[in-house]
Amino acid sequence: MNAGLSELKQVWFRDILPRVLPFADAASVELPLNRLLRLALFQGSVGMTMVLLYGTLNRVMVVEMGVPAWLVATMVALPVLFAPVRALIGFRSDVHRSAFGLRRVPYIWFGSLLQFGGLAVMPFALLLLAEGGNVHPVVGQLGAAVAFLLAGAGLHTTQTAGLALATDIAPRASRPRVVALLFVALQLSMLGSALVFGLLLAEFSQMRLIQVIQGAAVAVIVLNVVALWKQEAVDRERAAQCRRDREAGKPLPPFGAAWRALVRSGRSKRLLLALGLGTAGFTMQEILLEPYGAQVLDLSVAETTRLTAIWAFGTLAAFALAARMLTRGIDTFRLSAIGVLIGIVAFTAVIFSDPLASSWLFRGGALLIGFGGGLFAVGTLTAAMDLAEGGHSGLALGAWGAVQATAYGVAIALGGALRDLVSLLASNGLLGDTLMGPSVGYTVVYHLEIILLFATLIAIGPLVTHGEGRVRSSSRFGIAELP
Repeated sequence: MNAGLSELKQVWFRDILPRVLPFADAASVELPLNRLLRLALFQGSVGMTMVLLYGTLNRVMVVEMGVPAWLVATMVALPVLFAPVRALIGFRSDVHRSAFGLRRVPYIWFGSLLQFGGLAVMPFALLLLAEGGNVHPVVGQLGAAVAFLLAGAGLHTTQTAGLALATDIAPRASRPRVVALLFVALQLSMLGSALVFGLLLAEFSQMRLIQVIQGAAVAVIVLNVVALWKQEAVDRERAAQCRRDREAGKPLPPFGAAWRALVRSGRSKRLLLALGLGTAGFTMQEILLEPYGAQVLDLSVAETTRLTAIWAFGTLAAFALAARMLTRGIDTFRLSAIGVLIGIVAFTAVIFSDPLASSWLFRGGALLIGFGGGLFAVGTLTAAMDLAEGGHSGLALGAWGAVQATAYGVAIALGGALRDLVSLLASNGLLGDTLMGPSVGYTVVYHLEIILLFATLIAIGPLVTHGEGRVRSSSRFGIAELP
C-alpha cells in the first residue's frame, strides 16, 4: 500500500505536474518541484496579510466601523515605516549564529510570529478604536498602531528572509524562473485572499470580523510552517564555526561595513536608484486609476472594479514573459528598461483617454501599467539576486525590498496629496480657465510618473549599455500555458 502511494506520488510530481503546471520548469535537481511549491507558500502568508492591511481593513474601518479616514490612512502607512529595516534584516540573516547552522529559517519564523501577534490582537484593538467605551480613545489608537506595525514588520521580515532562502537553495541558472514563480504566488495569494475575505465578510458583523482576522493569523502560521519544513539544511560546519566565534567573543560583522561594500560599486548604486525611481513612477497612480475612470470617463463601479483584474492580468503576463526572456539570456537591466518604456506608453495612453473620451484606451493603459511594472519588478529583483555574492543574499535582497517598499509607500502618499492639491487649485480657477476640469489633478500626477520613468531610464542606462546583468541559462521555461 505504501509502495503504491509512493509510486503514485512520484508519477504525479515527475510526469503530470510538469506538463500542466505553468512554472514546472522552475524546478531543478537541487530544488525539486514539490519543495519549490512548498517554499512559495511563504508568499501566500505575505499576500494574505497585505490584503488585510491595505484592502479589507482599510474599507471596513472607514465604512462599517466609522473610523476617521485620516486615522485609517495613518494606520495603513505604519507598516511602510518598517520597510527601510529590510536591509538590516537581510544582513542579520546572512551572519546569524545558530546552534544548527541555520540562517534564514529563524528569521522567517520570527517574522511569522510577528504577523501572528499583530493579526491576533488587531480585531480587539479595532473595536476599542471604533467604540472606545470607558477606555480613553488614545488606548484604541495605540493598540491599533501596534497591531498594524507588528503585522507589517512580520510580513517584511518573512518576505526578506524567504527570498534570501530561495536564492540560497536555487541554482543560479534557475533563479529567474524561481523569482517569477514567487511573484506569481504572491499575486495569486492576494487575489484569492481578497475573494475569500469578501465572501466571509459579505454579511458584516464585529464577531465575523474577529473570526476572519484571527483565522488569517492561524493560516499565517500554518502556511509558513509548511513552507519552512526541511527547506534549510543543518550545516554542522557553520554551526561549529559559530560556536568557536561565540566562545572567542568575536563580534558579528558590522552592518555599516557590509552596506558600504554593497553600494561601493556604481552598479549597486544605480540599481537601487533606478529601483526607487521606477517603483515611484509605476505606483504613484495606485489609488488614482479607479477614481479617474469614474470622474473623468464616467465608468460605473463595476467597470472601475474590473481595472484591478486588468492590471493583475497584465502583471501575471509580464511575469511569464520575463521568466522566458531571462531564461533565454536577456540582460536583467535591459528587461527592466523595457518595462519602463512600456510604462511610459501606458501612462501616455491613460492621459490621452480623456481628450479622446476612450474608455478602451484607458483600459489598455491600465493593462500596460501592470505589464510594464511586472517586467521592471522581475528584472530588478533578479539583478539584486545577482548582487548576492559571498553568502550575502539577505543584504542584497533586503536592500531591494527596503527601497522598493519605501518608494511604494511614499509614492502613493505623494500621488494622492498632489492630486488633491492640484484639483483644489484648478477648481478655484488658480490654474487658468483651460485647466479647470476634473482630470487636471490626475493628469499632473500621470505626467510626473512619466518624468520619473524617464529618470529611471537615465539611471539604468549605463548598466544596460555595459551589459552587466546578463543571466545565462539554456534550460527551457515552460510557461506558455500560464492562465
